[in-house]
Amino acid sequence: TRLVAGVLMALCCGGIGFMDDYIKVVKKRNLGLTSGQKMFAQLLVAAGYALSLYLAGGTAIEVPFVGVANFGLWFIPFCIFIVAAATNSANLTDGVDGLCGSVSFVASLFFVVAAGLLGFFEMGLTAAILAGALMGFLMWNLHPAKVFMGDTGSLFIGGMLCALAFGIGQPLLLIPVGIVYIVETLSVILQVTYFKLTHGKRLFKMSPLHHHFEMCGWSENRIVVTFSLVTLIGSAAGLLLMYV
Repeated sequence: TRLVAGVLMALCCGGIGFMDDYIKVVKKRNLGLTSGQKMFAQLLVAAGYALSLYLAGGTAIEVPFVGVANFGLWFIPFCIFIVAAATNSANLTDGVDGLCGSVSFVASLFFVVAAGLLGFFEMGLTAAILAGALMGFLMWNLHPAKVFMGDTGSLFIGGMLCALAFGIGQPLLLIPVGIVYIVETLSVILQVTYFKLTHGKRLFKMSPLHHHFEMCGWSENRIVVTFSLVTLIGSAAGLLLMYV
């Protein structure tokens, strides 16, 4: 149930991204879906996924240093927040050739290992399929990119990582494993907040964070390698947290 619901949720997220890309590319409307339309659709999909897990009795999750915690009815808003945050964060990370794909490849490998250690064979196989698909994509998308994933790919990837995390009952491990996604999102929030508070000053040269490093003179390949290594370190931390 978790696997099917998770894959359907990810496909729906990818569908939202496809609508946005279709409007931009085919209809020649640069803005695509409005931010409100996109967020409403994402919350709707996340709510459906959260409700399906709740009705299936999947409200217990592993909390590091605490153990298994049953969230009860609070599981629904918690799940909605995680899905919406992860999909949008993956979307923000897609801005440099191969960045989102590389970071997500490392994260998917983590779930291959984590699912195997915890005995979730189907989830491990799904994570391996995602990792393989990302590797194939990266063969074409490393700098200089030949194919762009767009919102279709990034929202789907974010959804799949959520599906894997909830599928093995370890959604909180998205924090260390998805540290790059989180930092990218925080850089945008901090940039906008600082800009408003200081009436025009900028905290970073540009946000999300990968663009800041790009404007500091880092090559795209250096950004991709560095962010992937950070994800690898976060994944190692995630494996340790599974046993505390």
